[in-house]
Amino acid sequence: MEKITNTLLKYMKLCTVAVIVISCGGEDATLSDLIAEGDLSAVQVKKKELTAQQKAITKHIALLDSVIAAKSNDENYPLITVLNIREQDFVHYIELQGDVTTKQNVLVYPEVAGTLVRVHVKEGHRVKAGQLLASIDDGGLSNQLIQMKAQLALAKTTYERQSRLWEQKIGSEIQFLESKTNYESQAASVKQMEDQLSKYAVRAPFSGIVDDVIKDQGTVVAPGGSGSEVFRIVNLSDMYLKVPVPETYIATITKGKRVKVEFPILNESVESYVRETGNFINPNNRSFTVEIPVENKSGNVKPNLTAKVHINDYRNETALLIPQNTVSENAEGEQYAYIVTNPSVDHVATARKTVITTGKTQGDFVEVLSGIEAGQSIIVEGARSVKDGQKVKILKS
Repeated sequence: MEKITNTLLKYMKLCTVAVIVISCGGEDATLSDLIAEGDLSAVQVKKKELTAQQKAITKHIALLDSVIAAKSNDENYPLITVLNIREQDFVHYIELQGDVTTKQNVLVYPEVAGTLVRVHVKEGHRVKAGQLLASIDDGGLSNQLIQMKAQLALAKTTYERQSRLWEQKIGSEIQFLESKTNYESQAASVKQMEDQLSKYAVRAPFSGIVDDVIKDQGTVVAPGGSGSEVFRIVNLSDMYLKVPVPETYIATITKGKRVKVEFPILNESVESYVRETGNFINPNNRSFTVEIPVENKSGNVKPNLTAKVHINDYRNETALLIPQNTVSENAEGEQYAYIVTNPSVDHVATARKTVITTGKTQGDFVEVLSGIEAGQSIIVEGARSVKDGQKVKILKS
């Protein structure tokens, strides 16, 4: 029967080709003659003949298509693409916002009242801890210190002589004790005066940058509160972020967690870590504070600069990830996806619906906790148009 059908197909194809050849080969001259003669009725008759031939050819072609479709082994399978699922390291981050600050951003105040006789630095100068920033008129105390040091030198000489004599049992013990007491008293007075004079020198409390010279040379200054500041010193090398974190992450965001910091205004990003976590939950926003150190090699990071902070709160080194757009949800609220089973040599497989449980998401991917195993292939393109148990054709893996 199959042999007869094949013979019939060959015959019908030959007939169709013959009709086309006869129609196209010999008709050109006839049509040219009819057109040249200009007989309208003859042209209309010829058109009817050609129309009838066209219908017959179309009928033959349709018959051939039906026979080919009936005898063909290929079916019209939905075309899909798949993704092979494998275990991979999944690091999840939460995105928050924080402000840059530094613990070394202070206003420097004078310790005594007096006139600024000299300002030794300008705004932008880098200074070291203990460096002299400004000098205040000491009102003659430095001259008194010179006299006191001279008296100390004399007291020391006297004490040393009396000490040698006393060792030789020369002189009285009272003379030795008086010289010793006088020397120690003079030394204490000099030390006290030096401490007093040191207050007339305004020095840097730490290494940093002079951000602001608030009082000019010749200004009368005095210790006190607001308005008595002389300098602002900032240390830009010890910057950190203060980030409020929702209390729901108190168990997952701990010291040492990895952090990615972005400064959108600077178009810069740095890697860091959680240095400290707060022990207090703010009742107003139900959050706790974490400290994240920030490198400032370029010097562009300034206090109060806003940053986007990505803090690692979860990691799974053997996670199964699938694209989010492959996940659907049924009327019962269950999430599901389609995998392929029993792929053949010609890439034909069966689509199988599988209910899954998902975890955290990152970007375009979601973590699968159950329902899919490593090594399986999930349908990506075409997932919305297939049905459970349907045969599909895999375009690529």
